[in-house]
Amino acid sequence: MIESVNSTSVLNRDRPVKLLVLGGGYSGRRLAALAARAGIAGVISHRDPSAAAAPPPGWHKVGFDSGSGLRPDPTALTDITHVVSTIAPDREGHDPVLSQMGDLLQTLRPQWLGYLSTTGVYGDSGGAWVDEHSPCQPRAGRSANRLTCEQAWLATDLPVQIFRLPGIYGPGRSPFATLRSGSSRLLHRPGHVFCRIHVDDIGGALLHCLALPDQRRQPLVNISDDVPCPASEVLGYAAHLLNCKLPPLQRYEAAAAELSPMARSFWSESRRVRNDLLTRQLGYRLRYPTYREGLRAALAEEDGTAVLPETHRGAEGSGSVT
Repeated sequence: MIESVNSTSVLNRDRPVKLLVLGGGYSGRRLAALAARAGIAGVISHRDPSAAAAPPPGWHKVGFDSGSGLRPDPTALTDITHVVSTIAPDREGHDPVLSQMGDLLQTLRPQWLGYLSTTGVYGDSGGAWVDEHSPCQPRAGRSANRLTCEQAWLATDLPVQIFRLPGIYGPGRSPFATLRSGSSRLLHRPGHVFCRIHVDDIGGALLHCLALPDQRRQPLVNISDDVPCPASEVLGYAAHLLNCKLPPLQRYEAAAAELSPMARSFWSESRRVRNDLLTRQLGYRLRYPTYREGLRAALAEEDGTAVLPETHRGAEGSGSVT
């Protein structure tokens, strides 16, 4: 079961909830499926709706592609009450949703809008803990662009909540395929840790926060699990679940030149992200508080033995692995 999703509180509002998910990628699709199982109808955007998989029951597809100028038909969004944007900054570092749909969102006047950002905005803390009050010192590039987009969203008069995410993993985005194919790399950098979050805890946390009373919403929320740790520890546990051998250990410094620029950027920063605001103050209970539970569930789903997540009342009655 997905923790802390109270569909009753969502569905009993004066105006029935209808969710618009902008971006039909990995996180967007899982969120839509989870919302559908909670009885929430919605709309999900794709660059090419004709090529996208069928949406979950009660949902339909619309087109949105900032590169081509494709925008959703406004008539398909007239009863939207809540919005989640999963879409990354464009090549110039601007938010494509605000650039191309800002006027439409102002017309919709949603009750709540969630924007998915990154914990990369905190920059390198040398492995120290960071929370929502920590200064943002992002590296130039993707993380700096995300911070710019956060600020642009918060500068609107829309009811925006920013959700900062670490590395995302789950079924189909796990270490198991590379371990099975023999293409995994076991890298280690002394003192280095990563944070991560299972994709279904992103969806669960979003639906939990969507259902909270307006006065309890916070402008910035970290969504991360409880156990920052070295990447080698996660790969070791995945190999244990598969009962397979690990590849030879390599020191990061020796392998860095062979890594992609994106991979090197991840390895260049180390931080531990606190989730106290989400889990203690806002009352969301993580379904997968560590990578151990998350990897076991991901493997079961990949192998076809998992039970699909359901929803239930939260603790308070409200409201890729690197």
